[in-house]
Parts: sequence; structure tokens; C-alpha cells
Amino acid sequence: MLDYDTEAAIYDRTRGGEERAEAAAGAVRILLPTGTRTLVDVACGTGIVSARLREPGRVVVGVDTSAGMLHYAQPRLDGRVVRADATRLPIADSTADAVLFMWLLHLVGAQVAAQAVAEAARVLRPGGVLVATVDKNFAMYGVPSDLAAVIEPVHRAQMAENPDAPATFAGFGRLSGLEPAGESTYIGHGQGWSPQHLLRSLPSLGWYQQLDDPTASDLSTRVAALPDQDRARPDPVYRVASLRKAG
Repeated sequence: MLDYDTEAAIYDRTRGGEERAEAAAGAVRILLPTGTRTLVDVACGTGIVSARLREPGRVVVGVDTSAGMLHYAQPRLDGRVVRADATRLPIADSTADAVLFMWLLHLVGAQVAAQAVAEAARVLRPGGVLVATVDKNFAMYGVPSDLAAVIEPVHRAQMAENPDAPATFAGFGRLSGLEPAGESTYIGHGQGWSPQHLLRSLPSLGWYQQLDDPTASDLSTRVAALPDQDRARPDPVYRVASLRKAG
């Protein structure tokens, strides 16, 4: 996993910047209950999405474990940030209208994902929603292209257990009294990878690190053999799902 304290300074400009953030925020807005007054953005990062969800009469609180990320989120959210873990939120029971996991669940294992969903359910008011990006890594590698044709089958086989799969997310929710409430999508502007970029990134990717040596070597060789090594392939389309607390 990345050192997010170090990554914070370049995170926004290397992840699609303002354009991707606005697209992500637009997908979240569609799923928020009318009259949302309190939104807790868990794993808020630099707050680039959180800040776009602010509006008159609504308080947005950013939560992250990285002090480096919160350094950038703090001015964007008028200081309403807290350093905490997704599984132990410093938020009272039944006080939030919405909880957001924008870019979180794909980074953790199934046990932590289940605990985070349960914790979100605890802090939600009846009728409140948990909104999360789902199937993030599969979206990254699944947009049709010559690069996806090489990488996607290997990635899918390695990631048989996917903690942010839509069905898995919904199942975690049902255990805590949350039911599916809708989906939206957004374009991950600036996130289409070139073969050259992917080759540089592969050694840092957890699923690649778990491949046996022959499979990893073959995959790298096939990616390196693709044409237009520095041309970015199409941007991914991300899915966002919501779960509602009964009330």
C-alpha cells in the first residue's frame, strides 16, 4: 500500500485532479438523501471530493488515517477533519445523514471492509445512506483496449475474492441493517493507463506481487510488447453504490 503521507503532495494531480473529483462528486450527489445535513467522508484523502459536497446547511466532516492527506483536506473543509480509522469512527450513534467511502474498500481486506460498513451503519441516522465506490480495480483494468485484454484476465483470476464487489458490499450492509438504495457512475478522468505507466506501476500493486514468478514475468513481457507504449488507454468508468439504513 502507498505511503499516503508522502503521496499527499502529488495525489490530486496524479489522479485526474479537479476533473475527476467533480465527476466523482456528481455521482455521489445523485445518491444523497434530500436534505442531507451531515456527511462524513471516510478516507477523505485531500478532501478534493468532500469539498465539492459542501452546500449551505450541510456539514461535511473528513476522516482519514493519514496526517499528510488531512493537511490538504483541512483548509478545504474549514478544519472539520479528524484522524481516525474507518472501523472506529469518533462519531456518535445515529448522527450522520450520509457516510461516504469514495476510494476505500478496494484497499482493505474483507474483514476490515465488513467492519467499516458496520461502523458506518452505527453512525447513520434512520433513512441515512452509505455511499461507496465498488469494483474499483476491476473498472481500472476492464475498459476495452489491447492493454485490458492482456491485464484483465490475470487480475481477475488473482482477485477471486473482491471486498468491494457490489454483491459483497450489499451483503455486508444487510448484516448491519442496510439495504441497497441505488447506483451511479462517473468517468475516472486522467486514469486511463498507458502500457509504459502500467509497467512502472506493476511492482507496487498488491495483486501483482502475489503472482508466481513465471506468470508475473509473462504478464510484464506481454504488456511491454504492446504498441504505443506511452499512449493512455480509455479512462475507466467507476461504479458508486448506496445502502440505506431502515427508518
